[in-house]
This record gives sequence, C-alpha cells and structure tokens, in this order.
Amino acid sequence: MSPVRTFSSLFALAALSGAFLLPVSPARAAEVQIGAELGHSTIARKSNDRVYLRLSLKTLKAKTQRERPPINVALVIDRSGSMAGERLVAAKKGAHAALERLSGDDVMSLVSYNHEVDVPREAGKIGSDRRDIERAIDALSSSGTTALYAGVKEGGEQVKAFKSDMQVNRVVLLSDGLANVGPSTPGELAELGRELASKGISVSTIGLGLEYNEDLMQRLAAASDGNHVFVERPSDLAEIFDREFGDALSIAARDIIIQIECKSGFTPKRVLGREAEISGNRVTLKLNQLPADNERYVVVELEVPNSGLASADGDVADVDVGYLNLDDGARAEAKASVKATFTEDAKAAEASINKGVMSQVTEQIATENSEKAVELRDAGDITAARKVLEDNAAYLNRQKGALGAGVMAAPTASISTLDKLEEKSREAAAGLESESWDKTRKIMRQDQHKSKVQQAY
Repeated sequence: MSPVRTFSSLFALAALSGAFLLPVSPARAAEVQIGAELGHSTIARKSNDRVYLRLSLKTLKAKTQRERPPINVALVIDRSGSMAGERLVAAKKGAHAALERLSGDDVMSLVSYNHEVDVPREAGKIGSDRRDIERAIDALSSSGTTALYAGVKEGGEQVKAFKSDMQVNRVVLLSDGLANVGPSTPGELAELGRELASKGISVSTIGLGLEYNEDLMQRLAAASDGNHVFVERPSDLAEIFDREFGDALSIAARDIIIQIECKSGFTPKRVLGREAEISGNRVTLKLNQLPADNERYVVVELEVPNSGLASADGDVADVDVGYLNLDDGARAEAKASVKATFTEDAKAAEASINKGVMSQVTEQIATENSEKAVELRDAGDITAARKVLEDNAAYLNRQKGALGAGVMAAPTASISTLDKLEEKSREAAAGLESESWDKTRKIMRQDQHKSKVQQAY
C-alpha cells in the first residue's frame, strides 16, 4: 500500500489520498524564520481530495547575546479549603521556585483567591522587595470556596498595570478545584482568555489533583495561547513552576499576526488545532508568543481547485507574518509563498509526498481523533470511545512506518512524537472505565493542548 493510501484508509477526516505539496525555501526576516510548505509537490487534476499547507515559525538566535526581555507576571494561587495541607505547602514551594527564576528588573504580582480575591503583592518590579514577596507567599492560608474567574481577572489587571510591548506579559494560574463562585463555565473562562490575549497577555493554567475542571482550564489557556499542565502529585509542583517560568523567560517574539492568502482557486476550509478567522480565500490567526528555539506551526486544510482552473503550475498561497521582536523592540515582517504543479498522473502525485509536513498533519489528525474519543466517553459510549482510540493507535503506527522510512523520511523527532501519541492512545483506551476516567480525561486534555499549540514542556 502506498503511503498516501495508508493515510486515507482509516479516517475520512484525513482526506489524504490525493495531493500533498513539496516545501519551498523558508523565508528569513529579522529574528524569525518562517517556512511555508505543503504536503505534496504535484496535484492530481482529477482528485477531489484536499491538501494541507503547513506554516512553521521559529526564532533564530541573535548574532550577539543580549539580556533577555523582562517579564511581567501575575502568580494566581487558589487558596480555597481544598488546598489545605500538602497542596498549599507545595504551591508555596512552587511559588518560591518561580521567584528564584526572576531578576530584580522583572515585574511580579501575587494574587490569591477563595470566595474572595486578595492581592498580597501588587504588581511592581521585584527590586529589593524579594524578601517581602517571600513572606507574602509564606503567609498564604486556605479556606472557603473557589472564585476562579475573579482570581484570573484580577491577575490580568495586575499585569495590565505594568504591561509593555517590550516584555512578556503572563498570568500563571494554579487551582485544584471547580470554579463555584462567579462565572464558572468553560465558555466564560475562554472568553476571559480571549480578552486578555487581545491585550497581549497569555494565561498558563496548572491543574492540581483530580477535582479541577480540565475543560475550563484548557480552554482558558488555549484562548490566550498559554500553556496547560495536569499535575497529579503536589510534590511535582515546584518542577512545573520552574519549567513554566523557564518558558516565560525564553519568549523571543510576541503579537504574531499570520495572514495566508490563497491563490488560483485554492480555498481554505479549516485550520487544524487552532482558532482562526477564514474569510473567502484569506486565513487570519494570531499567536501571542513564540519561545526561542521552539518551532510553532499552523496547518491549513485547502480545497483543490477544479480541473478547469488547474493549470500546469501556479501559486497556492502567499503568507505574511508580522511580529514584535523582543530583541530590539521593533515590529518586523516575514513573507513566503507556495507554488504547486498539476498532473494527470495520480502515481506521480502520490510519489511526491512531503513526509516531514505530513508527520505534523498526522499529529493534528490524531489529536482530533483523541478529542472525538473524549466526546464519546462523556456521552457514556465507552465501547465507541475505545474503538476510536484503538483505531487511532493503529493509524499512528501505520503513519510511523510510511513517514519514517524511505527517501526524504520525516525527521526523527517527528516520528518520535507519533510514537508517543500512539502509546498514549493505547493507554487512554485502557483507562476509560469509571475508576480511572477522571485521571485519563485530564491526561488526554493536557496532551491534546500540547499537540495543538506545540507547548514547549
């Protein structure tokens, strides 16, 4: 079986039996490298299948090492009654670990909440106040219920007070419980995340234990282009805080606006894994931040023009990426374009597959399948959910073989990602029963988020 047929045989969603496009040379501008690539260099004229455009973004190391940009962070800690004991002790340890990461020029605020919101440390440069901040962290105590929305909103207000385009602006939320005071639905928290994102502020969410609402936490993070992590054991919190703040300290570009204009009858149908606006032949989406040396990518599914519009070759899309370079504080722009060739020879189209691109398309399709399994399990259909996950694991296994071998095999790191997703899909299929479902669901939501936004940790 050819690699292309392997892609399309399991899920109609893949729609990959026709054309994929070969990459063009990446464009470079300022400190960001972009690459506009598609899954296949030649498109079969008589194919009704769709093709995939993959846009990758990666910051380039500066020629001279400069001081990192300062960060402006609000640490928002749940101190409701459920955090009593080991959890709050671990949260304080994690907060201290975060503080150790920061310099005197960084801005930090500390927000705590139960049914009310307190601000033990208002936003301001750390400067010589480090010991005062340590005492404020140590003084946290637990009681009451959970006004999560109000806590995050106040965290956003603290960040806004010192917000600057020349720094990283972030809210980091830790909670172990359900939001039960004030707005409490995933939709309401996602809207708050979008509001903060519009101000250049991301929200990273850390869910502790098995009682929190993972849909709420994940959607809040996704809407603001933040990170999301499930932490089962309080003892792991300090490491997670350290990695979260390490990520914040590595941001090299912000306020990234991507515009993709499709040409020659190609029609954008959807963006896999990310929120985007599609208007006619134009796709617009925003990434809040781009860490140094960490690739982010966007996959767009395109409808192929009918045979009457298909010429021997032509433009597929023009890409324009605007961003704020934190190295020098200036806005910069990068451009790229993609072309395609049409053919009557279906075998020639199949043979021109770009395995590197398709490995990342495969990752996004597998993530969508994982989300479908959660929907089925939530509806009570364990059997159907298990079948989706088992089929997904088999799909990933076949993709590894097709994409990881032969001429121009996909990068080892990409194949390793597919291997891990296969393993996780099999583990999830075995964890759908009621006694393990809460944990399995949280792991699945975390992994889905990481795949969709290419989280660095």
